[in-house]
Amino acid sequence: MNRAIKALLLGMAAYPMVCTAQTGGCDAKRTSIEREISYAQAHGNAKRVDGLETALAQLNANCTDAVLRSDAQRKVAAAEKKLSERQRELQQAKADGKSAKKIAERQHKVDEAHAELEKVQTEAMQ
Repeated sequence: MNRAIKALLLGMAAYPMVCTAQTGGCDAKRTSIEREISYAQAHGNAKRVDGLETALAQLNANCTDAVLRSDAQRKVAAAEKKLSERQRELQQAKADGKSAKKIAERQHKVDEAHAELEKVQTEAMQ
């Protein structure tokens, strides 16, 4: 099997582990990368091992749970700001007597912003 195809399949197989690690803190990320390194070593993928070892070194040097919490809080604040802006736009459209179509569009944007806020709040709690 072609190396590129193997690398693609490995990446697809490892993607759920990386996503899980993103919500579990630095230790979970570290465990996920170490697991991927073991898998790549078992399958003789030296370039993948090198890349993962570099990622692990960067993680060890830069990742702290405080940084992850700070990033999560920043995302929540941004989502709250966006929701507030969308709600203001909806109220303005209603006050200006915009058409029902325009108001429905603004309401849809509010609903999307609310869903995004719930998503980032859930991620921040993990």
